[in-house]
Amino acid sequence: MKIAVEGCCHGELDKIYETIGYLERREGVTVDLLLCCGDFQAVRNQGDLKCMAVPPKYRNMEGFYRYYSGEKKAPILTIFIGGNHEASNHLQELPYGGWVAPNIYYLGYAGVVQYRGLRIGGLSGIFKSHDYRKGHYEFPPYNQQTLRSAYHVRNIEVFKLKQIRGPIDIFLSHDWPRGIYHYGSTEQLLRKKKFLRSEVKSNSLGSPAAAELLAQLQPSYWFSAHLHVKFAALMQHQPQNDSPPRTTRFLSLDKCLPHRDFLQIVEIEDRPGAPEQLEYDPEWLAILKATDELLNCTPCNWNTPENNGLHSRWDYTASEEAKQAVVRELGGDLHIPENFSVTVPVYDPSRPQPQLPPCYALNPQTTEFCATLGLTDIYARAGQAGRATEEREGESEEEEDNQSSGSAEEPSEYPTDSSGLSSSFNPDEITIEEEWEEEEEGAGKEKSKAAGGGSLPADGETSPAPPAIGRLVLPSPRTPEVPLFSLDLPPAASSPAPAPPPSTDGSPSEGGGGPLPPLRTPKRTSGETGNSGDTGNTPKIKRRNQTIYTAQDDEGSEG
Repeated sequence: MKIAVEGCCHGELDKIYETIGYLERREGVTVDLLLCCGDFQAVRNQGDLKCMAVPPKYRNMEGFYRYYSGEKKAPILTIFIGGNHEASNHLQELPYGGWVAPNIYYLGYAGVVQYRGLRIGGLSGIFKSHDYRKGHYEFPPYNQQTLRSAYHVRNIEVFKLKQIRGPIDIFLSHDWPRGIYHYGSTEQLLRKKKFLRSEVKSNSLGSPAAAELLAQLQPSYWFSAHLHVKFAALMQHQPQNDSPPRTTRFLSLDKCLPHRDFLQIVEIEDRPGAPEQLEYDPEWLAILKATDELLNCTPCNWNTPENNGLHSRWDYTASEEAKQAVVRELGGDLHIPENFSVTVPVYDPSRPQPQLPPCYALNPQTTEFCATLGLTDIYARAGQAGRATEEREGESEEEEDNQSSGSAEEPSEYPTDSSGLSSSFNPDEITIEEEWEEEEEGAGKEKSKAAGGGSLPADGETSPAPPAIGRLVLPSPRTPEVPLFSLDLPPAASSPAPAPPPSTDGSPSEGGGGPLPPLRTPKRTSGETGNSGDTGNTPKIKRRNQTIYTAQDDEGSEG
């Protein structure tokens, strides 16, 4: 089965599907599945734009609304996770996953599904330690704090994923597992992204939560995005129990722009005789049922159950009996119903509504799913709690107004307006404003390139003879390249492992990996052409608060 992997989508669905179609014609292949690693931007109307954490000047309607309205249909089954530039109010309607448009499926806050026998899991959002132990309490309209915390990873989702015992074939995350850069060509990465050097050196780049999942789940493939650079790694894990050591092939891709490494086609063997439809995963559904009692829909911190004498239960793994019970509840049919429905007004280009407020709507897919399995609709509960809080705060404000002397408010030593913080302290990523500034700076270079002739190599690429388009090239201790679409890699056990990164729970990390050969991926065709000599300079990101960005917070996380 040939799978197209996309880095950051940024709403460019049309361009992504066009690129896949071009590669299919050029290479004579058929792509069966598209996986998107976040920043999907499923924006349905101009109200959704207000729920996306980007500067206002970048809140533009892209093409997703045409797929949402039915004007267009995705030509390939598409599965995606959330990143940190999303229409959060839309994705929150589907906390357990669901269809955002016909043939486009969201995995939810965390999820596992099956397609043609492959188990595909994912974790949406990015890691921030100050929100990690909170519940999913956000609902629209968002303030400056909740606009960002809505896409931060929570410990409950990681806890659920850590209950999985069956093998995972593919796993998706938006930010990288912390330490994965030790298992590929670190120097090549730093030549492309020089500003990451201090974080790589201090081993503070990436998500410690994702690193724990990588160590425990040990999927065959792990795909990420977020840092807007192509990077491949090969990680050999320590053997568990009496099982042979497993290997994870890691690949991160760029954002969808001309002449960027944003798309890769890989071939993964599916299971003969497996259904051609997208299916629920029984183990995952059993875990969801078992952990429903643990849900926290408040901003209060919550600790996952541990075997420390304080919890009556800490093991929520799924037994065979629990899996069979879930299958019975679904009537023996694991096929995910194609029950997409429109829940909010769709954008009409002929009648723009820039003042449309963010919509809060419950999704019938989630309602049906929760009713079938006896689960809690997280978004509905968060909305109920939020409205109750607003009512209490409104009553309190009225009382304060009645008691006020009318004097001007003095500035507080501890400002409560987080909008001021958002512009100066926002280390959620390469930072929201700054990564868009990188794009602005690059725009002038793209225009100058368009005046020349010939195609452009990737940023920082100097190899005169890159591998063939469509090839997944991974570092290997024995051979520099992998054949086109090949899965078979030589064993990595004979290669000395780099210094393992520390684990957040104190458990030892795994070794493996080797040098990464020059690599290249299919580029989107574009009318922009230019002189290849202009591409050697990596655009530098403005960092108005570099010391704040690189400083570790209270839990040592700056994912």
